[in-house]
Amino acid sequence: MLIDTHAHLEMPEFEADLPRIIQRAEEAGVHTIMTVGTDPASCRKTLEISEAYPNIFAIIGVHPHNVAEVNEKDLDALKKVAQHEKVKAWGEVGLDFYRNLSPPAIQQEKFRQQIMIAKEMKLPLVIHSRSATQETITCLQEEGAREVGGVIHCFSGDQKTAASYLEMGFVISIPGVITFTKADGLRKVVGGLPLDRIILETDAPFLAPVPHRGKRNEPAYVRFTAEAIAQIRRLDITEVANITTTNARKVFRLDNDRRD
Repeated sequence: MLIDTHAHLEMPEFEADLPRIIQRAEEAGVHTIMTVGTDPASCRKTLEISEAYPNIFAIIGVHPHNVAEVNEKDLDALKKVAQHEKVKAWGEVGLDFYRNLSPPAIQQEKFRQQIMIAKEMKLPLVIHSRSATQETITCLQEEGAREVGGVIHCFSGDQKTAASYLEMGFVISIPGVITFTKADGLRKVVGGLPLDRIILETDAPFLAPVPHRGKRNEPAYVRFTAEAIAQIRRLDITEVANITTTNARKVFRLDNDRRD
C-alpha cells in the first residue's frame, strides 16, 4: 500500500475525471493521497476534495509563485481553514528564484511568515525550493522550522543539501523524476538516504514518471517511483511501500491528532 504525499487534485487537469483518477489510484495500491493547495482559492477547493473522500487529506498554504498576491487577511483566513481535521500540513511554501513570479524579497518575507504560521498551527511544513537552496535553508534555520519539521517537496538537490534538511528533522520526498534517464544524480542521493526519511510523491499533474513521461501525471503513478527506489536500494517494492507509508503517516500524523 502506497501514499502519494503530494498531488494537486484541485487543478483543472483533473476536473473532468477526478473520481476515475482516485479509483485508478486505489486499484494501483495508492490508499492515501495528500492534495496540495497553492493559493487561497485552491486551498479551499483542496479541502472540499479531502472532505469528499476519506483517504484524501489536505495541505494548505501559499506557493512562492503566488505570495505577492496575498495579504494578512488572506493568511488569517487560511489559518481558520487549517483548523479543519483534514488539514495535515502547511504548504507548499518556500522560495522559487528560477521563475521569480513573485519578487524574491516578498518570497522570503512571506516564507518566513508562513513558517511562523505552521509553528502556531502545529502543522508540519511542505517546502518548495528551486534555485534557492541556501536561502531556503537559512530561512528554515532562522525561523526555527525544526520545531514542526515536515517535507522537502520534489527533492532534486545533492547529498550535502539533503543532509542539511535531514539535520533539521525534515524528510525527503522523491518524485517521478527519479525514473528519468538523466536523473543519475538524484538516484545516487537516494541510494544514500536513510530509509526512514524518504517518502514518495507524484506532484500530479506534473512530472509524470517513465513510462508516462510527457503525459498528465496522476497518483496511481507513484508506484513507478516506488519501483525505482526498490531497484536502487535492492529491496522488494513491498518493503519500499511499507517503509515510505510508515514515514508518511508519521510526518503527517495520520494516526493521531496533530496536537499530540
